[in-house]
Amino acid sequence: MAALLCVCLAVSLAVFLNLSNEPADAAAASDVDSPDSSIIVVNKDRPLAAEYVPQDLVDAGGMLLRAEAAGAYTRMVADAAADGVAVSAVSGYRSREEQSRLHTSYIADYGQEGADSLSARPGYSEHETGLAVDIGNPDGLCALETCFEGTAAGSWAAANAHRYGFLIRYPAGAEHITGYAYEPWHLRYVGPETARGVRDAGVTLEEFLGLPAAPGY
Repeated sequence: MAALLCVCLAVSLAVFLNLSNEPADAAAASDVDSPDSSIIVVNKDRPLAAEYVPQDLVDAGGMLLRAEAAGAYTRMVADAAADGVAVSAVSGYRSREEQSRLHTSYIADYGQEGADSLSARPGYSEHETGLAVDIGNPDGLCALETCFEGTAAGSWAAANAHRYGFLIRYPAGAEHITGYAYEPWHLRYVGPETARGVRDAGVTLEEFLGLPAAPGY
């Protein structure tokens, strides 16, 4: 009987320890390096593998996102609409080729330094993960401009996006860490717990996860 009791206690302890070590965001795990993780960190110091293409892209209202992010985005847009705020998608997943064309156009308009502050080089863009979405107002008001923060869609997203697992990835005043100018329209899916944590701490994703700043390539 005593031996059986010891075995039961050992099993119970093992189960408890296993449960205690389970990540709060099961889909994300805690891997900032794996492209399969929703908290993968991609920045100017952390490129994606050259051959990487997300395998679970689905339609999310006229754009592609990874399935988990797409579901969260769809719920967010529906809830915003229920509050009387229309949120539209400007850009979701981009292939490396699409990102290359976009960045080249920015270089033509702003030069290399200016382009690098506004757009990621191919292979370094969060849009290539299928976890990032640029949002806007249906009428195009302040599209991809900092004044977007004061519009209906921008204000609603800033107050509520974290509830759905999204964060404003490039906040104002953090250019020395993220390497990008303030983008109130650029939302990145990281899962609800991580998004709440980043928001509550008032820091960047890099700081929250203990990663170094990446202001340049």
